[in-house]
Amino acid sequence: MLFAPRGIAVIGASRDPGKLGAALARSVAGFSGHVALVNARRPEPSAGIYGSVAEAAEHGPVDLALVCLPARACADAVAEAAKAGARAAVVYGGGFAEAGPEGERYQRELADVVARTGIRLLGPNTSGFLAPGLTASFVPGAADVPAGRIAVVAASGGVNHALAFLLTEAGHGVSLAVGLGNGVDVTAADVLEHLTTDPHTSAVALHLESVADGRRLTDAVARLAATRPVVALVVGRHDVGAFAASHTGALATSWRTTRAALAQAGAVLVDDERELVDAVGALSLVRLPASADPGVGVVTAQAGPGLLLLDQLRGRRAAVPELAEDTRRALAAVLPPLTYQANPVDTGRPGPGFAAVLQAVAADAAVDLIAGYALHEPGAFDLVEAVAAAGDSVPLLLAVGGTGDGVRRVRRALLDRGVPVTGDPHGLAAMTGALLADARARSRTTAEAAPVAPTRPDVGPGPWDEDQAKTLLDRLGVSTMPRRACADRTEAHRALAELPGPVAVKLLDAAVLHKTEIGGVRLGVRTPQELDTALDALEAAGARRFLVESMAPAGVDLVVGARRDPVFGPVVLAGLGGTTAEALADVALRLAPLSREEAAGMPAELAGRALLDGWRGGPALDHLALGEVVEALGDLLVAHPELAEIEINPLRLTAQGLVALDAVCIAASSHCTGGGD
Repeated sequence: MLFAPRGIAVIGASRDPGKLGAALARSVAGFSGHVALVNARRPEPSAGIYGSVAEAAEHGPVDLALVCLPARACADAVAEAAKAGARAAVVYGGGFAEAGPEGERYQRELADVVARTGIRLLGPNTSGFLAPGLTASFVPGAADVPAGRIAVVAASGGVNHALAFLLTEAGHGVSLAVGLGNGVDVTAADVLEHLTTDPHTSAVALHLESVADGRRLTDAVARLAATRPVVALVVGRHDVGAFAASHTGALATSWRTTRAALAQAGAVLVDDERELVDAVGALSLVRLPASADPGVGVVTAQAGPGLLLLDQLRGRRAAVPELAEDTRRALAAVLPPLTYQANPVDTGRPGPGFAAVLQAVAADAAVDLIAGYALHEPGAFDLVEAVAAAGDSVPLLLAVGGTGDGVRRVRRALLDRGVPVTGDPHGLAAMTGALLADARARSRTTAEAAPVAPTRPDVGPGPWDEDQAKTLLDRLGVSTMPRRACADRTEAHRALAELPGPVAVKLLDAAVLHKTEIGGVRLGVRTPQELDTALDALEAAGARRFLVESMAPAGVDLVVGARRDPVFGPVVLAGLGGTTAEALADVALRLAPLSREEAAGMPAELAGRALLDGWRGGPALDHLALGEVVEALGDLLVAHPELAEIEINPLRLTAQGLVALDAVCIAASSHCTGGGD
């Protein structure tokens, strides 16, 4: 009843045209169902202005209450509406939790009404929603947004309208556009679940600022993405969290974790609102079959913009395959000899042969979609006719450069034919990248094995020092170097004599978070004299116990870890590690539990992934072996709610495989730690 009511009551309707209640009354005036205005101080029943919702309900159904009152009065108004039979309400005004302690109290009162009556509540602090036939918004121009096939679900009412207006400018309309506001009741997950059965929605634009229930959100995205694409913009790239005990905690910011969780659920990620509009607009018209690596054919009528497009496609890891010999022969029969015909295909100044070029590229076996760019040049050729003549054997995405009414008519005609269109190479790259990301996500979801129910290896009572944390890794099957936990200097000298050298000597204390920062680590110790020097330094740093451990061979350092995120639950991380892990921040994240196959794909997201592929004669990563380590850490956290984090940093990639050089294990309650450099 929230988005499709039979009748509406505007509570706080006003005769003052500048007030919110008056603006909202004007917005809903065109609604075909029952509309009642409520003003307790100045009722005028003959004009359809009633003193209460109950009185308004006597004249027609009131399923939805639109509340335009000061914050202090909203809870009572919503309770009155629920008593009169309303099943949903929107609270527009601000002054709630965003405004301090008093506002927090008003918001709690609203939540209490929801819990007590069962009424569904959108807001507070929202500008409402747009639905075909109902503009439940006070924003000027909202009624001009046409009906369409794209749904907008936005944390902010302002962003909701900004996206709706941008979609309108791009030639699209909305099936629903919702601003969640403070989200005291109705959340993004609620709206996404509603959209799974909405026959009018073919793609969804999702804007998030914060998430209350991460797993419910990702479950909703996964269900929706199975039948229609979801494109997500997450705010907070530059968030700075509180100090974390481990690198995993510091690196798994809310922005990174939210994006990773959404991508894992099947959403397409974008970086700004313009990309969001281009991406969701394209996906509302075209969706590729599930594929791990679709091939893109690039056709450009101007070389410079084509190079810009190609550069951005490469940055999005798009496959732009060379065309087959048969394709090149077909192109050579149409194009001048000096044009580039291998992919990208540069037609030079376009002409009547443009349709034949599109047909030839589309017929190539390696091409799954075409991204094309052309200026609006009606004197040279008719682009719309060329597209029609080329047919639709593979999807076509176009950018049409130019300005004026003629360009707008061409773009409109292309959209009407089901061809996604934008105005520049960046927008075309965003559209293409979105189709590729969506196809890859569905391919990954289909191909990956479901995670196995995690086992419950004994973790001991904790707190865990580095030796105990590594003993736990040993039980998980993660390789470590030979080591000895030593209670005094005598035991340390015995360990030096027995272990393969050289050795690392470390302070062993579960309470020390980062040993390196206090001088608690000495490396490359070979002789008894060097050991005594190292022990002197460690004792000066506060050591009473020592860990003596054989040094690992050279290699590439990684960080892998699992932590219990307060919103999403167990999360795993893998990236380039060592002491610079936080500075580099080159990591990939997933929700746990996950299969080793999915974990094995995480390094593909790293900017430094080339270092793991035998860079300059170095060791090459066994991706499944890394997947097994990441899977095991995630399973451990899932199986043991008493653990907050476990981290290996560094996990060194050597010629002999992966070996854990340091480990941290943190309890969920006490946040005691073991190891950590």
